[in-house]
Amino acid sequence: MDMKLEVVVVPVADVDRARAFYEKLGWRLDADFTDGENFRVVQFTPPGSPCSIIFGTRISAATPGSSEGLHLVVPDIEAARAELADRGVEVSEVFHDAGGVFHRAGTEGRVTGPDPERRSYSSFLSFSDPDGNGWVLQEITTRLPGR
Repeated sequence: MDMKLEVVVVPVADVDRARAFYEKLGWRLDADFTDGENFRVVQFTPPGSPCSIIFGTRISAATPGSSEGLHLVVPDIEAARAELADRGVEVSEVFHDAGGVFHRAGTEGRVTGPDPERRSYSSFLSFSDPDGNGWVLQEITTRLPGR
């Protein structure tokens, strides 16, 4: 049976501030529903993604800003960085891991610049939403077999 990741919940403190941020990213607004003042759900989908995010009021008991390592895949990490910066997003420099495998938590092992060999899966950048939920962009130009 196929199982596809459809939605990721992102805990936020201020729904309107989060909505403005994800709109600024250029993500598609799919829904903004409310059931009075006690419940609200907002859904956005990144361009080209089959998976969306939702946030809102009474959507999650998680601490706002506690999501980290939310990954987006791009074919050109430097172009993605330029686009985010042009949209006014505070974004890290492009980096790769000192060990050459996968980035580590926080900033440990980060080496400035794309992977020297420009290997697929090896170049990254990061940014956070206004609550501190952490996003990572990963450059993938050639998928591993089976993907």
